[in-house]
Amino acid sequence: MSLFDMTGKVAVITGSSRGIGRAIAERMAEHGAKVVISSRKQQVCDEVAKAINDKAGKKVALSVAANISTKDDLKNLVEETNRAFGKIDTLVCNAASNPYYGPQAGISDDQFRKILDNNIVANHWLIALVAPQMVERKDGSITIISSIGGLKGSTVLGAYAISKAADMQLARNLACEYGKHNIRVNCIAPGLIKTDFAKALWDNPETLKASTARSPLLRIGEPDEIAGAAVFLASPAGTFMTGQTIVIDGGATIS
Repeated sequence: MSLFDMTGKVAVITGSSRGIGRAIAERMAEHGAKVVISSRKQQVCDEVAKAINDKAGKKVALSVAANISTKDDLKNLVEETNRAFGKIDTLVCNAASNPYYGPQAGISDDQFRKILDNNIVANHWLIALVAPQMVERKDGSITIISSIGGLKGSTVLGAYAISKAADMQLARNLACEYGKHNIRVNCIAPGLIKTDFAKALWDNPETLKASTARSPLLRIGEPDEIAGAAVFLASPAGTFMTGQTIVIDGGATIS
């Protein structure tokens, strides 16, 4: 058996209709998992699930729209997954929000709360909904997609960076709580990745040049370059890792 075999596993990935989330879903499906595609718009989720199913030649992907800011949507996501696939072995909390780019003093209360609610509280909600069945089976993997923003100070991504630092602490806390049940909780902290979500940071050639000039690999990352770590954490290869943050940033944080 391959160390990265996910045959028989069911993975729920939020924010998986595009970008990093979609890449993770596609790679987990390739490694044998059944995957649940979820984002706010059902039609987009359906299209991604169809593409994965067509490639696999069978139904391995389910689409369930959910707005992470709505607890009832998250409950429905878990219920529909259990109804279709019978269980959830792996949860990837990837969906996030960042409605503000600029100095901390300029952020509105509503924007600040939205970032904290969607990037921290929603993860707490979803994990709390999924964990009980993992506890019952004495097995499970939970991965939160954080960011290197949570490791550094920022003059333009302050609230987002705060939320991503909190996600790392959430993973550490839950790793301690759930470890006795053989449930692992980890984070992945990507650097600058070419996604629509991060477009403000790479779409401008001058901004991109400034960002990548400090990185040893001298380039921006691609969504698929994050997916392998997610497969690792959810597969037999990652069974002794918990409470950790894997940094995947082209070396940006070490230079």
